Formats: sequence, structure tokens, C-alpha cells
Amino acid sequence: MRATDSAPSLLASTRATLATNATLANLLTFARILLIPVFVVLFANPTPDRSLAAALVFIVAAVTDLLDGYVARRTGQITTLGKLLDPIADKLLVLSGLILLVQFERVAALVAIVIIARELAVTGVRAIAATEGVVLAAETIGKWKMVMQVVAIVMLILEDSLTAVAWPLHLLGTAILYLALALGLYSGGQYLASFWRQVASKYI
Repeated sequence: MRATDSAPSLLASTRATLATNATLANLLTFARILLIPVFVVLFANPTPDRSLAAALVFIVAAVTDLLDGYVARRTGQITTLGKLLDPIADKLLVLSGLILLVQFERVAALVAIVIIARELAVTGVRAIAATEGVVLAAETIGKWKMVMQVVAIVMLILEDSLTAVAWPLHLLGTAILYLALALGLYSGGQYLASFWRQVASKYI
């Protein structure tokens, strides 16, 4: 078959792939990814006004995380691309916030390192399990961990912006982040235990 003969079929295949993946849920995930650099640019120079704008962008991005999963399940438009991009987008959003907060000395570097290490370990374990045909589903505790991380990060972003608020945002944000860290380590242990039962034990 000549190259010119395969071109129409390749184009048709590409269009079909795009049509399959161009779901509302996936568009929301892409939107979250695109909002991350906007957040980073705004919070790179954390004046009170820019911090407020950065917090709003961060909140909108986090809300898309709730919406894309709901929309995908509601409409039955769960795609392989969505399964891949959704957790990546979540981690990019949270980790970008943590790294900037460390830079501005609002989060201890050790805390950020442990959170990042946990996320990388879980991602690696899930990827290995996927190659064995095993899907390690997200635990409920892990979902609560994500919510608490978002709340904590937003509070820490806003600590110098909402000076009129009586609440000690830095202390509250730090406390919630530590609680999220504890939940993250616990859920990470659940992932490792599930991985051991379903995958690693086969090779021992």
C-alpha cells in the first residue's frame, strides 16, 4: 500500500480518536492543566492582590477536579485519556502550590518533600499495577486528603491578603496541611498493601 493510500485512513483514525476524547470531562481536565501556569504567574510575586487572584484561580482549578469526575460518571464518558490526565493534573496543581509556598517560607520544605515523595510513590505503584492489568482505585481517604490539601494551600496563599479576617490563616492552613499529610501517608500505605496483594505477591 502506498503512503498516499494510507493517508485518508490515518486522518480518519485521528479524527475518531479526537472525537472520542473530546468529552466535557476531558475538557475540564485540560482547563485545570492550563490554569496551573496562570496560578504560578500570579503567585510568583505574592502581593496581596495577586495572592487573592492566585487563590481564586487555584480554587477554580480545584473545582474542575470535582466536576470532571462527576461529569464523566454521569454521562458515561470515561476515557483512557481522562484516567491518565486527571491524577496528573491533580498532582501538578497541588505540587505547584506547595513548591511556591516553600519558596515563600509558608510551608516547611520537609513537609513538601514528604508529600511529593508520597505522590510520586503512589503514581509509580499505580503505573506498575496498570502494566499488570490491575487498577488500584482511589481510596476515599485519598480523596479527602486532596480536599484538605486544597483548603490548606488556599489558606496559606491568602494569609497576607485577608488581614482583616480574625482567623489565623497560617496556623489553620498549616494544621490542615499536616492532617492532609497524615491522611496521605495512611492512604499511601493502603495503596502499597493493595499493590502487594494484587501484584507483588505473584512474583514471590
